[in-house]
Amino acid sequence: MSQARFENPIFVAIDTPDLDRAMVLVRAVAPHVGGLKIGLEFMTAQGPAGVRAIAAFGLPVFADAKFHDIPNTVAGAAREIAKLGIAIFNIHASGGAAMMRAAKDAAASVNPRVKLIAVTVLTSFADADLDAVGQHGPPADQVVRLASLAKACGLDGAVCSPREIALVRKACGADFLIVTPGVRPLGSDLADQRRVMTPVEAARAGADILVVGRPITAAADPARAAREIAAELSARADA
Repeated sequence: MSQARFENPIFVAIDTPDLDRAMVLVRAVAPHVGGLKIGLEFMTAQGPAGVRAIAAFGLPVFADAKFHDIPNTVAGAAREIAKLGIAIFNIHASGGAAMMRAAKDAAASVNPRVKLIAVTVLTSFADADLDAVGQHGPPADQVVRLASLAKACGLDGAVCSPREIALVRKACGADFLIVTPGVRPLGSDLADQRRVMTPVEAARAGADILVVGRPITAAADPARAAREIAAELSARADA
């Protein structure tokens, strides 16, 4: 990692609509991870009360909301989500500078400590997917462009795939928070992720937060899976 923001960089993705299942997972993995990531499936099913319930465990919570709308609407959403006890939330950088600045100001007016980061290019995208939506050139170019715009707008960091970590770090500096999904231990199913790395590779590249979902949550023993990834990262740090 570029800076020791989180002693343990693993944020486990609690991607389930079921609150009871989410609570079971959180209790199992909490001793072995640095934070929790909740996504649209959970937030849509459980609403603000569910977010508060996850935040009540005391671990940093990343609300993967991916807001993208006109500035006024996103500002309103940012203001509300910042009230829920989360540590980090995100918006789409492709919403533009006005939207990003509005969201940052709105969240800070409620909770100055909450971190706002920008989604660059989804980790499920490959070159052909960008071409289909009119964005020509490799994903890395668009990632760096959007991360740089987010920094210029005062955001705290960006979400990018492991393949772009070093590029974003070079473009945006040591203080820019890099959050990385698409992290898969060796031997894991890639599922719908395209641009991936192992946890150790992503940490070595300079990621601050490693979002790990199914390799932990779909494991027969989620606590063991989380513990093994944390141990692997710790061994790498001590080496």
